[in-house]
Amino acid sequence: MIRWGVLVGMVVALVAALAAARGEQGTAIRPVADCADLVRDFEIPGTRAHVTQAEAVGEGDEAAHCAVLGYVEPEVRFHLKLPTTTYTGRYLQYGCGGFCGELVSPSFPDCGPDVGGVAVATTDDGHVGRGTVRSADGRPAAANQAARDDFAFRAPHVVSMAAKRVIEDFYGEPPSFSYFTGCSNGGREGLLLAQRYPHDFDGIIAGAPANYQSPLVLYQAWLARTNTGADGLPVLTADLLPLLHDAVLRHCDRIDGLVDDQIEDPRRCDYDPAPLLCTAAGGKCLTPEQLDVVRKLYAGPKDARGKRLYPAGQERGSERAWVDWITPTASPRAATFSALLADNFLKHMGFPVGSPGSSLADVEFTAEEFARLNVEGVRGNAMSLDLDEFRAAGGKLILWHGWSDQGVPPRALLDYYERLAQRDGDVRSWARVFMVPGMHHCGGGGGTLTGFDPIRELLAWVEQGAAPDRVIATGRAGDAVRTRPVFPYPLTARYDGTGSIDDAANFVAAPPAEPTRDAVDWVGAYLYDKPGPVAP
Repeated sequence: MIRWGVLVGMVVALVAALAAARGEQGTAIRPVADCADLVRDFEIPGTRAHVTQAEAVGEGDEAAHCAVLGYVEPEVRFHLKLPTTTYTGRYLQYGCGGFCGELVSPSFPDCGPDVGGVAVATTDDGHVGRGTVRSADGRPAAANQAARDDFAFRAPHVVSMAAKRVIEDFYGEPPSFSYFTGCSNGGREGLLLAQRYPHDFDGIIAGAPANYQSPLVLYQAWLARTNTGADGLPVLTADLLPLLHDAVLRHCDRIDGLVDDQIEDPRRCDYDPAPLLCTAAGGKCLTPEQLDVVRKLYAGPKDARGKRLYPAGQERGSERAWVDWITPTASPRAATFSALLADNFLKHMGFPVGSPGSSLADVEFTAEEFARLNVEGVRGNAMSLDLDEFRAAGGKLILWHGWSDQGVPPRALLDYYERLAQRDGDVRSWARVFMVPGMHHCGGGGGTLTGFDPIRELLAWVEQGAAPDRVIATGRAGDAVRTRPVFPYPLTARYDGTGSIDDAANFVAAPPAEPTRDAVDWVGAYLYDKPGPVAP
């Protein structure tokens, strides 16, 4: 007798195969409703969505589409674009960065010539940020638990329900496949959806995930305070970062067998900045206090008893990216991004409504403060290792991180992934990690590799069962365009000895130099067993 679960799996696979075949043939699904008729209310489980604007946009810089604006109660705004001539049954939802607070226009992805049009959506996660850096504003959540919950876990889920409901009305059927992609906080949202709402999306891309949300905020506070002297000025200044970075590359660039201005695996780099200590000879150098700061940044935060408060620190090779995140450039007293994030979260978001909060100036780096911060923090953390239902539903997960990420330390992702692998020995059959050498946070800044988008690989994995065995990263090396293959962790890219080192075709997959041991003993280990709330 065929078990019910097996039968369901066979039906799901058949439906997926038929839908994939339609997509490959490029058969466009035409709307069955007028764009303007979408302006109305939509009932969705547990709440209601309101479309406030729907306008037809002719083909130009983008494909012709119906541009939809609306919100899910109480105030989760969304922007949805519905292709009118190219849609082939796929929906892609984007995550948002920082604390969100901005409704950006979603872009149509390049999914390849065989895929056709994809409906896309974004959300502001339920609040409007203010100030110079709107995505770092925590004030809307200060005394508003609904706004906190929308940002912490609810908004991406209810927007997915609303978008699919509108799609069904517009095209006459729901999407055949639904996908999510995001980086930083958007990566956290991707993991959160897989953990808490496992049936929302068939495939998820989670880049540089800030899934250790409250611990990461404490880490941001530690970054800012570590580099602030008693006089309130930065200890390590931005003008010294090229000196430090160049010294690291001279020491470690060639470890992987290739001198290419990037470090394939920073864990193999043991550079200590002692040779940069100032001497009577003069020139650019590091004072003893600056030397101490650099060593602390590499090591990561610990409490007075030596217990790790976060499972990672800054990676060697990431030094150029510390500009404005750790070391200000506008003026010596300008707030860095780490300081803005930490202060806003601690003052307005980090502790239960009505309870005593904290601030960048007052927060303590202790296990006790860590635990106090995670009373509220578990609502937004995405650290659960239980993704069984997502996997059982056929979900596929691509995780990626830049090795030179200055904002979200990359080893935290590897800590999470190893724990996931310990729980599920066959994790690579449905979840894979890609580590991008030389890449800064979400590809921003001046890393050697700045572009990484595995959307085509995700679609092929979900719809055709083709697990990704490499993804091409792009960037620049001087005046040259660089392409480089990134293989599923723990494999790395090795130059085959022929042709340009900026051409991905000249690299092959290589096993790690030594066995990987990525799980870290730190004070937050208990949080992997706290999945957080599910709503609406």
